[in-house]
Amino acid sequence: MQHPREPDRCVPGLLRRTGRRQVLAGLAGLAALPLLAACSSDDPLAAQAGNADGKNYIAGDGSVLEIAEEDRGEPVQFSSALFSGEPISANDLTGDPAVLNFWYAACAPCRVEAPDLQALHEQFAPQGVRFLGINVRDTIATAQAFERNFGITYPSVDDRGGQVLLAMTDYVPPQAVPTTIVLDRQGRVSARILGIAERSTLRTLITTVLDEQA
Repeated sequence: MQHPREPDRCVPGLLRRTGRRQVLAGLAGLAALPLLAACSSDDPLAAQAGNADGKNYIAGDGSVLEIAEEDRGEPVQFSSALFSGEPISANDLTGDPAVLNFWYAACAPCRVEAPDLQALHEQFAPQGVRFLGINVRDTIATAQAFERNFGITYPSVDDRGGQVLLAMTDYVPPQAVPTTIVLDRQGRVSARILGIAERSTLRTLITTVLDEQA
């Protein structure tokens, strides 16, 4: 499956003009959202996906940015803590491909893509691919309720302070949640999806970095 590739010139300066004040302002907007509503088979929040009118999130269009192996920048750097309290850094992911998904519980598109992310985690975990959620909004109780409701078994970090988001501003717009990043074995950004990560698209992006020489 082939995906259109944006020009490489878009990568290094993608969001370089986004300052710390803008990013923190975006996080403040997220903090004003209501807490997680109970999950059901007819999820009213998920039904809002793709229609951001009047909502406190930016609904991405699912656009895909792929970066050729020779054009990727330096490995990403961040440090944070999982909701379990265990510290984690970008260095802990180096050596295997990784998928970073920026999310929060009341985000309608996040609810739509959650089952596909879990399915891909289960598919690729035996091949060493690491999945890591980056939760930009929720308390531990709200995040864990979401994970139980959607059967999410991979971990997430508590990024209410914005440390990981700030470290990734070249690739992740402050309010564009969900955003999904694929890292290669060296910890470099290989691909990015703005908006809902469609399962077959993300599968192809993961397979690309798996097939690259270690």
